[in-house]
Amino acid sequence: MATGGIQGQLLDITVVGCLQLRDTEWISRQDPYVCLEYANSKFRTKTCTDGGKNPSFNEKFVLRLIEGLREINISVWNSNTVTTDDLIGSGTVLLEKVISSGYDDSTWSLQTKRGKYGGQVRLILHYANAGKSKVQSQPSAPPHTCYSPATAPYAPPTGYTPYQQPSSFYPGYPPVSSYQTPPTTAYPPPPSNVYPPPPAYYPPPGPPYLSSPYGTIPSAYPPAGYPPPGPQGTYPAQPYPGYYPGP
Repeated sequence: MATGGIQGQLLDITVVGCLQLRDTEWISRQDPYVCLEYANSKFRTKTCTDGGKNPSFNEKFVLRLIEGLREINISVWNSNTVTTDDLIGSGTVLLEKVISSGYDDSTWSLQTKRGKYGGQVRLILHYANAGKSKVQSQPSAPPHTCYSPATAPYAPPTGYTPYQQPSSFYPGYPPVSSYQTPPTTAYPPPPSNVYPPPPAYYPPPGPPYLSSPYGTIPSAYPPAGYPPPGPQGTYPAQPYPGYYPGP
């Protein structure tokens, strides 16, 4: 889709005034004026005597647009009667918004020769032919259809050795049978007579305190058969059997 150009179309510019201009006078108030430059067209407002930092102009200019040139150079000067005029600041005005919408009321910043802030200038732009350009429609592209090629779209290159996948990324280890088993006689057996043999037997356990390496210890208690049991089943008790001396 194509649109008509802006070649030869008219653009209305109204210079409203300036704000916070850099002061170039030390004693009296400065006398500012505004200059516009578009290609070979140049415009200048009247001098605002004693305008100081916030002069007002409200002057209107009309210029013809040129295709491919969509910005205006603007500068603000201080008028001097004896010496040359002093540049207060300069800047650039973009025309994209006014060409697309037809109207633009904005303030544009100014810079000094050293790149410092020089103030602002307010412009009102009006473009009467915005949206009236002829629109030419182009035929749409044919619908996209998917198809599968009968043969491979690209043939593999010839003359190259095909890549072979290695069987393993790491070298294989030799089989277990490749290692030799050390002989059994490599090391002599440990001697059998390093330590004395254990005793063949231990002495049988006996009653406590009856046997000792130093001899038999007599028992402190009489044997189980002392005294001999007496006759049972008679009352009163009978004397123990045995021989007793007579009276």
